[in-house]
Amino acid sequence: MNINKPKYTNIFHLISDIFNKSKAEAILIGGFAVNHYKIARQTADMGFLIVKEDYERIADLLQKQGYTPYYTHEIFIRLKNRESSFFDIDFMFIEKETFEKIQKAGREIEISGKKFTIPSLNHLIALKLHSIKYNPKNREFRDLPDIINLIRLNKVNYKSESFKELCLKFGDEDMYLKILQQA
Repeated sequence: MNINKPKYTNIFHLISDIFNKSKAEAILIGGFAVNHYKIARQTADMGFLIVKEDYERIADLLQKQGYTPYYTHEIFIRLKNRESSFFDIDFMFIEKETFEKIQKAGREIEISGKKFTIPSLNHLIALKLHSIKYNPKNREFRDLPDIINLIRLNKVNYKSESFKELCLKFGDEDMYLKILQQA
């Protein structure tokens, strides 16, 4: 009997089980969410939006499965697993009201036989704009191409007034102009 054999066959089964056991809710973001909007992009981690109270309910369960924090911020935590075959996990903390709004507009997807909620296309673009706005040096090179590809492959009317408003609310004028030039 191999006592080092992982209990879960993959990260999706592990995370799904932890969410189900704790009754915590999270919204899958980042590369896996982008992939479900017709973009094939590699990712080295799993990202989730979560209410901080729900994260606190799953923290011990994650630790028992080998996850430990290696970067912590007031609104963000990144966990690494001692098992190198499991993705790092990022949790972005948001207010309950915002979480519920994104969740309600989101859509359910299936990965490896497990169900996850991802943001609507507009919410995903808004999250990426927000990320660039508050961390341009580290995020623009990754998130702007995602935004451009999301627009192109999903036929988003990026010249509409509503899209411009989205860009100005979650990004800025400069980012909106870059999108117009590249899309």
